[in-house]
Amino acid sequence: MGLQARLTEIREASEKRRPPEKLKVMHDATQELRDSGILDRAVKVGDALPPFTLRNQDDVEVRSQDLLARGAIVLTVYRGHW
Repeated sequence: MGLQARLTEIREASEKRRPPEKLKVMHDATQELRDSGILDRAVKVGDALPPFTLRNQDDVEVRSQDLLARGAIVLTVYRGHW
């Protein structure tokens, strides 16, 4: 099974576990974001990121310029911190 098929399977299974009224709220919010034009401003595959400073897992600021001076960057974005 390919990645896209697996992701579709996971999404569909997840949606079956949610009450219809909650799904509607989620889908409406997603559509509202799409309608806002945010996707036109989002970074796309292959786009270069502007220089940035972020905090790492140890709450230390890390600058992209400093990392790039040492080599390529792999950026992982955590959805939340619990």
